[in-house]
Amino acid sequence: MIYHIAARADWDAAQTQGAYVTPSLAAEGFIHCSTAQQVAPVGNAFYRGRKDLALLQIDEAKLTAELKWEAPAGPPAAQISESDLFPHVFGAINLNAIAAVLDFEPDSAAGTFSPPKPVTL
Repeated sequence: MIYHIAARADWDAAQTQGAYVTPSLAAEGFIHCSTAQQVAPVGNAFYRGRKDLALLQIDEAKLTAELKWEAPAGPPAAQISESDLFPHVFGAINLNAIAAVLDFEPDSAAGTFSPPKPVTL
């Protein structure tokens, strides 16, 4: 499984549109995703304190768009090693590839995130 941190409003819109897309798909050509171990560092680097997020658990075997494992795009955060490879989805994410939608809220007064709890399907 791979993960994507999404604004709840974007996830809600995807259910109406029939697929999940992000501005990064148009701007960079792919949708940024993470492994379970990468979710908390990414959340803390880019989404600290936000309370309007969902964590999409994606079954990569069901993706219809191409999935590539690549070095981080853009400036890496201090907690993210340049040697880590990140899953990037090169197209819209088909809704049947979404295995679970988890609440993703900060778990501390500082607005930081913890790794996701595994969801068994």
